[in-house]
Amino acid sequence: MRGGTMFSVGDYVQPRQGGPKLKVLDVKDDSIVVVQASNEQGETFTLKAAEVTLYTEAGDFGVC
Repeated sequence: MRGGTMFSVGDYVQPRQGGPKLKVLDVKDDSIVVVQASNEQGETFTLKAAEVTLYTEAGDFGVC
């Protein structure tokens, strides 16, 4: 792992408990700065890297 997180700027992630697709803007130690992928000019948020997982399209979940 690099610098305590497994994410890189430009990655797409989502909260582990579910939520919107987020784009990583910055990586700091054990946290990341993200913005909603659907509104990249919108408000940014700082989240703990442990709270999010890489975003996957559909995958094993299936989409209705």
